Order: sequence, then structure tokens, then C-alpha cells
Amino acid sequence: MTNPISRREKRSFSNEFKKQRVMLYQNGKKRADIVTEYDLTKSALDKWIKQYQTTGEFTAQANRRAQENELIALRKENKRLLMENDILKQAALIIGRKSN
Repeated sequence: MTNPISRREKRSFSNEFKKQRVMLYQNGKKRADIVTEYDLTKSALDKWIKQYQTTGEFTAQANRRAQENELIALRKENKRLLMENDILKQAALIIGRKSN
């Protein structure tokens, strides 16, 4: 038996495709018509419209808030510092063995 509530397969769309659908919306075509005609989800189209109005781009990186960028940078720096700390601990162990 198949599940009556099946999940939609994840699809990817080119930036040009997204931009064309946003342009249709901005030129007056109803959101519901675009969603139906191109077999999209309402949430995907809404996301594209918001992204295009905010930055003119559809990449996640271009649409991050300043706080998200700061968090990513801090996590990256933390990872680097933890690695450096591990290296220094290993070096201290090696130097300690040599002096004995």
C-alpha cells in the first residue's frame, strides 16, 4: 500500500527559473495561478519573492542576516582555535617526554 500523504521529491530550480516566476508575480499574475501552472509550493514561491525583493538573489548566502553571518564566522573561528589548542597540547606532551 502507498502512503496517501506522500512527500514531494526535492527539486532544484535555476536562478533564471526562479526570477521568471517572481517576474510573473510582480507583473500581476496571481500567486495561486503560478503555483498551479508550474507545480510549485506556495512556500517556495513566497521565499523566492521575498529573496528577490530583499537582495535580488536566490542564494542562501546572499540572503543571510548579519547575525547569521556572525554566528557562522564565530563557529569557524572556534573550530580553528580548538584545533590549535589540541596541537599545542600534543606539542607540550612531546616536549615533556623529551625533557624526562
